[in-house]
Amino acid sequence: MAPDASRALLLSTAARVRGPLAALVALMVTRALLGLATPTLLAAAVKAALDGGDAARPVTLLGAAVLTAGLLDVTTAPLGASAVGRAGAWLQTRTVGHLLAFGHRSTLPPGDATARLVQAAPGTAGLTVTVAGSVISLASSVAALGLLWRIDVWAGLVFTLAIPAVVLVSRRFIGGATTAQAGYLQAQSTIAARLLSALAGARTIRAAGTVDAETGRVLAPLPELARAGHALWDLQRGTVWQLKLLIPLTQVLVTAVAGLGVAAGRTNPADLLAVTGYLGLASGALSQIDVLLEIAQVRAGTARLAEILARPAPADGTRPAPAPGPGEVELREVTVTRDGTPVLDRLDLRLPAGRSVALVGRSGTGKSLLAGLVGRLSDPDSGHVLLDGVPVADLLLADLARQVTYAFDRPALTGATVHEAIICGRPDLDRADVVEAAQAAHADTFVRRMPQGYDTPLADAPLSGGERQRIGLARALARPARVYVLDDATSGLDTVTEAEVTDAITTRLQGRTRLVVAHRAATASRCDLVAWLDGGRIRALAPHTELWLDDRYRAVFAQADTPASDGQEKADV
Repeated sequence: MAPDASRALLLSTAARVRGPLAALVALMVTRALLGLATPTLLAAAVKAALDGGDAARPVTLLGAAVLTAGLLDVTTAPLGASAVGRAGAWLQTRTVGHLLAFGHRSTLPPGDATARLVQAAPGTAGLTVTVAGSVISLASSVAALGLLWRIDVWAGLVFTLAIPAVVLVSRRFIGGATTAQAGYLQAQSTIAARLLSALAGARTIRAAGTVDAETGRVLAPLPELARAGHALWDLQRGTVWQLKLLIPLTQVLVTAVAGLGVAAGRTNPADLLAVTGYLGLASGALSQIDVLLEIAQVRAGTARLAEILARPAPADGTRPAPAPGPGEVELREVTVTRDGTPVLDRLDLRLPAGRSVALVGRSGTGKSLLAGLVGRLSDPDSGHVLLDGVPVADLLLADLARQVTYAFDRPALTGATVHEAIICGRPDLDRADVVEAAQAAHADTFVRRMPQGYDTPLADAPLSGGERQRIGLARALARPARVYVLDDATSGLDTVTEAEVTDAITTRLQGRTRLVVAHRAATASRCDLVAWLDGGRIRALAPHTELWLDDRYRAVFAQADTPASDGQEKADV
């Protein structure tokens, strides 16, 4: 990832908290100025006491400076934490929203995306505060060095001679640490992605007896992780001892030179206290190894997070949904390619308004991919998809989601309770709407048997595959829309229940356009028309009874489809 992308992300994050950040910087600068004043005030107080003068004023000023510095220390900590928290919340919200906007388009494994967000967001959010503190500390150290030169030129010269060595060691460390940390984070993300996929298929892995093989696959990046970790430790080990030796040696030499200056009468004995104080402040610039390590770690994580945000999300449309229309859907010359191979090839299809159309085809022909085009779960590489004559790419995504609703074969249920799972995204729906939709989906009976009915927490509501499908159907049926896309949404039901649910859906959605991805002949037979997908195009659009006379059409239903064989993952995410 280009440094510009990481820099832009950091600047955008900082811009979200510019107010608190400006206040924090002002407090930190004030604290640094007080720190610079303290050695001078201390030396003035001691000098006045040694000379027998009035020490009340410098002592008072010294006390006020120390007290104010303490109050600032107490204030800056919570203000910094608040700024980091707000920046982190914005960054996580933006990244999650960006990831969800991709839908099925994202090529980034969920485990990798999750690991990147968890690893990088906190550090990226806090880096501005860290850098601001480091810059102010560095400026304070430079000012302290200038004051050290002012008190004793020779002491300042000795300290200055040590700076190039420290800069050289630090630059070598931060460059190597950034590279090593990037490798470490990549290995962690790979493990997380593989673990997530393994957990999703845990039942299959167990049944196949491949637990050991899968464990080996998940943990295969461990050697790479170990190498990156050892590289970080080697860098720290090789750098820390150099700085830990160089800094104390510099301090001893500077103190010795300043002491010789006092003995030679070049400086006042009281100024030795100021030299000691400014030496400590100036040494802060030489002991930034922990900050450098943090910056190196955050740089690596920020670059990986910026990679996610740099991927262009689907562009939102600019037009609101047209006035209520009949719900006619048309696909014109639609082409979609996957891995260089066209799955849909200049496909034309018109779904008549208010009719039900079954979409059938052999496994892998792209049925779910085609169904996703209607509501922009996917976008075609070329061609157009229209809703009542308006290209769906021109419509605002939020408006399109209200016009086209989906039910999937493996719906992901979100929300805290069953009720919330059904109203998902539609808080305007009340309990009566939910119950009516559940009754149409034949879900009301088993929901009422749950401990708290519709208020049962999802975590306490173990659902079979068929029950989960019916909750997903209820969620779709509760939404008034122009077009309903049922992507194999009854595949988990037995034949009798499917027939009952289909009849209820037909009654409830009478006059609404429906596209039904069907793998059973019985499902296709209940629709007004069947669109037969074959070879990337619509082979025929006709009633099921007419197509059934064709041996090749009947062969489509002889083949058992697999859940994820239609050109994209079919889970409702």
